[in-house]
Amino acid sequence: MIVKALRTGLGNLIIFLDFITRPRKMKRPAERQAAVEEAAAGLALYQFRACPFCVRTRRTLHKLNVPVELKDAKNNVQDRQALLEQGGKIKVPCLRIEDAGKVTWLYESKVIGAYLEDRFSAA
Repeated sequence: MIVKALRTGLGNLIIFLDFITRPRKMKRPAERQAAVEEAAAGLALYQFRACPFCVRTRRTLHKLNVPVELKDAKNNVQDRQALLEQGGKIKVPCLRIEDAGKVTWLYESKVIGAYLEDRFSAA
């Protein structure tokens, strides 16, 4: 019980610190931002709200101004089941990438961050 309270408190602290230190969004011309939004339509991030690695990944998405559907793998039974059945394991963060009919499940915040930087920083 004490561990759960500590974990909840630390999670809320992480979320608060993320909120007050969030980086500015990348600014793009409207047509380039529309292209980014179209490319991001095939992405979904499976995450836990207070997980520090998920916060890191969401900060990267925010900084790069990439709108991605967020899936709650902790509290949403359907999202958790999809992550397990399709991704193969319940591990977050996990970026689901659907491109040209092919689905890839990308794990690890550093790997996801590198993928996002590579795909969207110059866009």
